[in-house]
Amino acid sequence: MSDLTKVSSTRWIPYAGLLVLFWGVWGAFSGAPTSLYGYPNEMVYILWALTMLIPAAFALRGQRLDRRPIAAVYGLAVGLTGAGGQLVLFKALSNGPAYLIFPLVSISPAITVLMAVFILRERISRLATVGLVAALASIVLFSITSGSGDAAGGSWLVLALIVMVAWGVQAYFMKKAANVGVNDATTFAWMTISGLLLVPVAWVMMGGFPTGAPWQAPALTLGTQLLNAVGALFLVMALSRGKATIVAPVTNALAPVLTIVLSLIAYRTTPSVYGFIGILLAIGGSTLMVYADESGDEVAPVPLAVNDSSADDTAVSEAGSSTVDR
Repeated sequence: MSDLTKVSSTRWIPYAGLLVLFWGVWGAFSGAPTSLYGYPNEMVYILWALTMLIPAAFALRGQRLDRRPIAAVYGLAVGLTGAGGQLVLFKALSNGPAYLIFPLVSISPAITVLMAVFILRERISRLATVGLVAALASIVLFSITSGSGDAAGGSWLVLALIVMVAWGVQAYFMKKAANVGVNDATTFAWMTISGLLLVPVAWVMMGGFPTGAPWQAPALTLGTQLLNAVGALFLVMALSRGKATIVAPVTNALAPVLTIVLSLIAYRTTPSVYGFIGILLAIGGSTLMVYADESGDEVAPVPLAVNDSSADDTAVSEAGSSTVDR
């Protein structure tokens, strides 16, 4: 391997590292405004939807929107399942521990795999099957954990399962959109639009503007949600510089791990034995399913240049099939 090849093969690492850092911190502290200041989780969602305009502007730069009705249908399906899951996620984080919620949510590829098997009649690889079994086993362990004192009550488990299903369905529709030729910038645009469309829903659920909240609440919310938005940019950059078979599984596994470590340290707690095993099975199973999916549909990486719109398009396509960016 030449020195040039060695350099180009590792260019994705700094961006993937920043992605893991930003999304790991985001996951650990997204629930902090609600737990510390009683800030409504619906308001957290509203600020999240606004911050997602940042990666959307980046992804849409120099791209042409697909105006076909099928693009709008799939775009809304992708966007509403993603944004709806995000709205439920913030509610879950206000009720339960991030160190259990994010590993459970990360196994959303299991839903995508099951939909492909039962709806599209696709056959799945042995690797994906192992990942699916591990993911399903983790759900059983999390259900035991939810009643064993790791969190007050088990409502967070139901909410996390809803998010998992929503994001699994989202990934399924992403693939359907790609199969009918919808360009990736269009899908990303509809994702952003859908997030904004649910802002009035969140507002009604909230019942009015939270006038009694201290300034620290919106400041902390905006700061944590910006981490998510900027992390999405790093995902685009990492996937445009490296192979999805490496980048997607690595980021899919390490971001939840960092979230787990940070939340355990911040909240000075430890999971039960069942919870710990469930975390390992969830992250391991998710990583196997993502790797199996990406290795079966590899796209050659395109360097992301400042004025190269094709790189954005390729990168956003790869980002759609990884499980973290919503």
